[in-house]
Order: sequence, then structure tokens, then C-alpha cells
Amino acid sequence: MTQNTEYWPKISVITPSFNQGGFIEKTITSVLSQSYPNLEFIIVDGGSSDNTVEVIKKYENSLHYWVSEPDRGQSHAINKGMAIATGEILTWLNSDDIYLPGALHRFASAFQENPDIGIVVGEGRIVDLQGKEIYYARPNAEINLTSLYGWLNDGDFLQPSSAFSRTAWYQSGPIDESVHIALDVDLWLRMAKNGVIFKSVNELLSEALSHPNAKTTAFEKLMFLDCSMVIIQHGGRKYVEKQLIDLVNKYSWYDKNYQIIVNNPIIKILRPIIKRIARNEDQYWSEFIPPWLKK
Repeated sequence: MTQNTEYWPKISVITPSFNQGGFIEKTITSVLSQSYPNLEFIIVDGGSSDNTVEVIKKYENSLHYWVSEPDRGQSHAINKGMAIATGEILTWLNSDDIYLPGALHRFASAFQENPDIGIVVGEGRIVDLQGKEIYYARPNAEINLTSLYGWLNDGDFLQPSSAFSRTAWYQSGPIDESVHIALDVDLWLRMAKNGVIFKSVNELLSEALSHPNAKTTAFEKLMFLDCSMVIIQHGGRKYVEKQLIDLVNKYSWYDKNYQIIVNNPIIKILRPIIKRIARNEDQYWSEFIPPWLKK
């Protein structure tokens, strides 16, 4: 294929950001190093107080638009960026995720080869801060409303490995700002209900970073509940009911055995150590310690 702006459709990449100065440069360079000839790159920062703006300014000549101002969170930032975007193909890339080489070209070629589709989904992986793979996501060969109802049971794919058409966005967007974690799942379900055709490609396109401040890492159980509620709202109650019942049973067992756990000799030995961790300024570890262990 000849690389020229007449042949390659414009792709708009929105990067929402807030206090991700330690990661955003890698995100930015992963987009720019794609060397995609018809790229519109937009960064919407929520008024970061760290070095994020300093990093963005290093690359501002390669950006179509960027802003740093208070917003209502990730969903609002994405919607702000989409309102500016003019691409035929749209997507967002969080400020701690990266594209792997060739991702944007693969998005474009998939749409060109399949003119009826509305969204392309590739493979993706989650890695930790040392680069070790934690999870590898392969999308189902066929993605539809039923498979999306099974999101919590191997029906998932990674959002950074996806891109959708402007038409699909007009039909199903904007992002619901009341959904704070499963905002992508909510959008995919709306697309499927609106008849948008999904296309899976068997190529690794992105890498998502798992770290203490990442929303899906710090609030893993809330993510499960948020996904469940979104799926139920879209008519998939029977697909998540068992997982929710199992979760309730797990915490019911915890309630019944509370005194046994609290008075366990090992817990009593460890309590002074745990209390010292809880008093530490490291909020990541502190938030995962049950309140009764901090006493």
C-alpha cells in the first residue's frame, strides 16, 4: 500500500489525562512513532498538578490540539476530545497505555478491507511496571451483543486495541459520564444494540499498564460491579447474576466469620506490622488494609 494522505483515512486519537506525568510521554511517543500519515492527535488533560503539562509541551508541535483545564473526569475528557475530532476513524488511548508498532495502520487497513464494519478490535496485553505480562486479551472471533453480555466471562477485549468509525460514534456516543469505570463496556453494548458490526483482527495492537494509580487496578472490585451494573442495564442480567451471587456469598462468609478472623493468633501477631503500614504515607497499600486491622 502506498502511504499518502489520500489513501490513508484520517484517524483521531484522543488521550485523556490527569496527573500521569510518569507515563504520558511513553503514550505520546507510541502514537507519534506510528508514522501514520493522516493522524489527528488530541490530548485533553484535566488540569494536572504534576509534570504532565511540561511533557505535553515537548510534543505540542506534533499535536493537533491539547488543553489542560479542570474537567469532570475521564469520560468528560474523552467526550471533549471527540467533539473536536474530525477523523473518519476515532479512538482514545489512556495516558498510561501505548500502541504497539503498526497499530494505526492496522486499524485503517481493516476498515478499508471491510467497509461495512463500525469497530475494529485487536489483541492486547496488560503488563506491570517491570514489563511482565499479567494478562493477554484475545477478542472473540465474533463479537456481538451476546458475547458482550459475557464480558466478565472471557468476553472482554482491551479498549486500547480498538478503533471505531465516526458513524458508529454518532450512532452510539457520547460516553456516559455517569459510568466511571466500565465506560468502554457501556459504549460497546450500545454499539452492538445499534447494529454496529465488530471486526476482530488477530494481531497484538496495544499494551495497557497495570500500576497502583491505574483505575482498573486500584478499583478492581468496583470495576467488576460497574461492569455488572452496565451489563444489567443493557439487558444482560442472566449473564452476570451468578458472579454477583458468588460475590455476595463470599462477603456473607466473611461477615459470619468476622470474630474468628479478628481473633486469629496469626492476625494478632501481624497486627502491629500492619498498623505501621497503615500509618505510612503510601496510600496504595493503606487503602487495601481492612479498617479493623488498623485499630
